[in-house]
Amino acid sequence: MAAARQGAGRWRALPLARGLKMAAASRSGPPAGEVEAVAAAWMLEFACCCLCRRFGDGCAAEFQRWSDVAHALINGLSKIPTHQKKAVYLCQLLIRIAKGKKLECHFENDKRISPLESALSFWTLLEREEVELEKLHKDIHQLIQIQIVAVYMENGYFKEASEVLERLFTDSESDKPLRMKLATVIKSKDPYVPLLQSFSYNVLISKIKSYIELFMKENETNFLLQAATKQVESQGLGATALQSTTVNADENDKENLEAKQRLMKEQHSITDQSPGDVRNPTVRPRSGGKLRGRTVLQSLNSLQNMEKHGNALASIRKRQRWTYKEDLKLKSGVKEFGVGNWAKILVYGDFNNRTSVMLKDRWRTLCKIQQG
Repeated sequence: MAAARQGAGRWRALPLARGLKMAAASRSGPPAGEVEAVAAAWMLEFACCCLCRRFGDGCAAEFQRWSDVAHALINGLSKIPTHQKKAVYLCQLLIRIAKGKKLECHFENDKRISPLESALSFWTLLEREEVELEKLHKDIHQLIQIQIVAVYMENGYFKEASEVLERLFTDSESDKPLRMKLATVIKSKDPYVPLLQSFSYNVLISKIKSYIELFMKENETNFLLQAATKQVESQGLGATALQSTTVNADENDKENLEAKQRLMKEQHSITDQSPGDVRNPTVRPRSGGKLRGRTVLQSLNSLQNMEKHGNALASIRKRQRWTYKEDLKLKSGVKEFGVGNWAKILVYGDFNNRTSVMLKDRWRTLCKIQQG
């Protein structure tokens, strides 16, 4: 009898166990994989938006940080969902455009493919996803093609420029005019011809930013951005305090930058004097001249204190030979600002460890080489 009661108890327990399992399954929700996929999609869209913003701001450090995030998320995709193709292609495009002038960077297994040539392949994929922006698509496509050639020429790689021309263009009649123009430019071996100046890298960046603005308007409904916005708005005072701190930090940085620029101008005003001016200073009867001279010397001392490695840089400058690329930058700067505006050319060309006096001396040397 006891055994019979135990058996009956087990039979009654079976429906209860099944019910508990079903209840647990209903509480556990959808499979974890599906939930993770949705969350990953939100994160990728958010990373793409942040990447676009940092590209537009020109903040290199933040752009690199979000590039790493986007790259990790994209690599985690076994297959690109249809609704995320634009975001993935745009991230890959921006990462390559940002490295466009660095030929030592490689994104493809074929080391001949430059960053811009790799970017062109993703731009072509983006073009296929849209049809309403045909004019902007064409402009950016041609600008990338032109800059692929221009970057090789700026670095003195004329043979590589000719080779890439064969890869970039087909034999179609629509490609023929631009291909012939670029072939002529390569033969001239002058990277500062009007065609390359008119369709410069800066123009390409500007067009990409225009495209980004349109993309951002289409993706204003990103879930994570909306959730974060609500969270910040709900905090109120915390957000205001953060904004105030950011503004104060920006103002301090601006004041430091302006002070340094003033000191640089004062230094250039002295270093640009001829040797005769230094040996034969003009004597002024008023004491104001001494005061101004003392002020300039103090400013120069302050500037030297601001530069932590001034002496080390000076020794590097003495030994550093002029490269072909630097000569091209110098020639471009002279064309842009004219002979004598060395301080402007120094900033324009973004020379590494050079001074305005060094630019002036190098220009004289180039003129002698050309005349001889």
